[in-house]
Amino acid sequence: MQDNPYLEWAVPALAQLRPYQPGKPLAELERELGIRGAIKLASNENPLGPSPKALAAISEALPTLALYPEGAVPQLRQALAEALQLDPRQLIFGNGSDQIIELLCRAFAGPGREVILSQYAFAAYGIAARSVGATVREAPAQAFAHDLDAMAGLINGHTRLIFIANPNNPTGTWWRAAELERFLASVPAHALVVIDEAYAELMEDPQYPDALAFLSRFENVVVLRTFSKAYGLAGLRCGYGVARAGLIALLERMRQPFNVNTLAQVAALAALGDQTHLAATRDNNRLGLQQLQRGLLALGLTTLPAAGNFITFFAPGGGRQVYEALLRRGVIVRPLEPYGLSEYLRVSVGTPEENQRFLQSLGEVLSS
Repeated sequence: MQDNPYLEWAVPALAQLRPYQPGKPLAELERELGIRGAIKLASNENPLGPSPKALAAISEALPTLALYPEGAVPQLRQALAEALQLDPRQLIFGNGSDQIIELLCRAFAGPGREVILSQYAFAAYGIAARSVGATVREAPAQAFAHDLDAMAGLINGHTRLIFIANPNNPTGTWWRAAELERFLASVPAHALVVIDEAYAELMEDPQYPDALAFLSRFENVVVLRTFSKAYGLAGLRCGYGVARAGLIALLERMRQPFNVNTLAQVAALAALGDQTHLAATRDNNRLGLQQLQRGLLALGLTTLPAAGNFITFFAPGGGRQVYEALLRRGVIVRPLEPYGLSEYLRVSVGTPEENQRFLQSLGEVLSS
């Protein structure tokens, strides 16, 4: 990238950015290797797919695609506010929660300002912060988890954003309510704490906290959630942020009009109302995590905490080598070199059959 002649024309922040590396698409693998029937367990997607009600809503909305979507996302906003017992003005919607991360960085970070995140944190935080010229301060992880004390120690007068993923992708670590509350109480008002709960609907441990409960006590908290994971709508990109109404009003000034497309809006609204599909997703996920955990342990592998809908595990011989060997067997998992975890791989929960195929293929790779 440094050899790109256009770099000298770009904003200085672009020199330190590297593109986000998503999971390998199924179609790409099948084209490259000339195979069929590959499975993808790389991107923490819902293996059951979208709600049937969401698919029906999409079909019904297709004739309206010549029209712009409703910019304020009114129907989904009202339904979600009622479901979460919030004022509708506390919600902002984005093209995935990634867009809310970008809005927060554009609104509150920038040159001369600092953003704090943890080692092994979701890569999008650092990319968004650096893209606006902010200084990123990274706290070393402790046992693969956010070290909240270390993060608190980095706060200074220039700090504007602090990102906490709960649970964290890709390490699966998470914090309980008392620990988060103690951290929030130590953060000065000028620094916003962004709690990313992308996997909240899939967290069934009774000690897992609902970060929305912090909004009434702390005015500098933002909570992020998404319809990409538990609701199976990753391909439509619909996420949302929750905060005090005044803070949301500032973000709305920067939000592009029509940023959530019509199909995403109607699908998310229908999915929100389909508790049967959500329950089936949770059941499949719970059993899948157990199946994967048992299988990985039976292969003698060390795993990080199982959380959300994924498990990260140590890959003997190196993550890249095991990853590529699995690709040749038509199984896609996620290599973690971009996170500094080159000896680890992350696997998403699939259907029982997909989980078993992964475990069988992994066993063959390790024994070859």
